[in-house]
Amino acid sequence: MSVVAFAQLLLPDSPYAMWVGGELEEYLRLPDDGTRVEVVGGEIVVSPAPVYAHGGILSDIQESFLAARLRDSAFPWRAVQTINLDLIEIGDGYTPDMVVVSKDTDAEKRAEDVLHLHPHEAELVVEVTSSSTAGHDRRPMFGRQVKPTKWSGYARVGVPYYLLVDRDPRQPGVTLLGGPDRGEGTYEVLGEWKFGESVRLPEPFDVEITTDAWKPWSA
Repeated sequence: MSVVAFAQLLLPDSPYAMWVGGELEEYLRLPDDGTRVEVVGGEIVVSPAPVYAHGGILSDIQESFLAARLRDSAFPWRAVQTINLDLIEIGDGYTPDMVVVSKDTDAEKRAEDVLHLHPHEAELVVEVTSSSTAGHDRRPMFGRQVKPTKWSGYARVGVPYYLLVDRDPRQPGVTLLGGPDRGEGTYEVLGEWKFGESVRLPEPFDVEITTDAWKPWSA
C-alpha cells in the first residue's frame, strides 16, 4: 500500500535549504526508485513513485500540448513533467507532476541545465492525486488546525493556473483554478469536468484534453 511519510528530524539545516541545495534526498537515504521528497508548509513530505495510470494521465496532457504545437508552429507553451519548483517566498519546495512554461523559458532552462524552476516561470502547474498525496494537492481543510497545502502554496506565490486531476473514487474529476489570491492563498474555480468529458483549457492555452481513459484509483 502506498503511504506518505512526514518527517520531523534533527537536520544540519532547514528542510527547505537542504531541498534547494539538492541535499535532502541524499540525507534521508531515499531509494532511487521514483520516491519524491518535497517541503510543504515547512515539513518534509516523502511520497512513493506514482502508479502507471497516474503517468498515463500526465502523458495524455503532455500529448495535448504537443498536438497544439504541431497544429500551430507559433504555439507558445511547453509541458514538462516532474520539475522541481522553488517557492522561495514561502520556503517550500515542490515537485509538481507537470509544469507548463513558455517556449522561451523552456529553451532558456534547457540551455542552463537548471535544477529548479521558480513560480514566475510557470504559467500552469498540474497535480494528479493519489491515495497518499491527495491531501497535499487539494485546498486546505478548515478545522481545528489548518495546514498549508500545495494548493495554497501555489496561490501564495502567484502561479497563474492550477489544474487538479483528482482520482479519488469518492470525488473523481478535473478542476481548473486561476486568479490566485496571494494573501489568502486561494484560487477561483474556472472550470470543472467529470472523467470522460473533454477538458478545455481556455486562453492563453486553448488546449483540449481528452479524458476518456482516466479512472479513479482502485479503492
